[in-house]
Amino acid sequence: MITHPGIAITFGLIILAMIYALGDVSGAHLNPAVSIAFAFAGRLKVKELLPYISSQLAGALLASFSLKILFPKNMNLGATLPSGSDMQSFVLELILTFFLMFVIMSVSTGAKEKGITAGIAIASVVGLEAMFAGPICGASMNPVRSLAPALVSGNFNALWVYLTAPFVGAILAVLVFNLMQTKKTAS
Repeated sequence: MITHPGIAITFGLIILAMIYALGDVSGAHLNPAVSIAFAFAGRLKVKELLPYISSQLAGALLASFSLKILFPKNMNLGATLPSGSDMQSFVLELILTFFLMFVIMSVSTGAKEKGITAGIAIASVVGLEAMFAGPICGASMNPVRSLAPALVSGNFNALWVYLTAPFVGAILAVLVFNLMQTKKTAS
């Protein structure tokens, strides 16, 4: 049986591997909240959003259908579900995504750049946040990571949390990052 620390480490290591595997191709955009925030920040062309988000959803659905085939008796198939109230999970998901996006903004300079340590920083945040918040809210930080298992399993419990909080957190991170950059340049 995989323990919670094992799940959190797996989250981080998969993100690390995907950043280095796909960074040169797509900037490793695996998360529509991050892609939309990048577009909001002017680091990704708006016309590129539809192909990015379509690919992200297709990948998440493929993963969820794979889980259904591999584990047909599992009713939730990796669905993100809060252990407490929906509002508690909403606030936590917002905060988690804020910090994730803030780090992404801080270690990247464009939509498709792949720095040597950027992947380590981003994957570390994902792993740490999954370790800390996984038992409370699922630590999704990614709308399609929650949407696909919900669609495949039919479990839509609290899905609104995971379809809204990451977008709000990511946009807030861009606003705060830009504010800090403005103050830094003014000094």
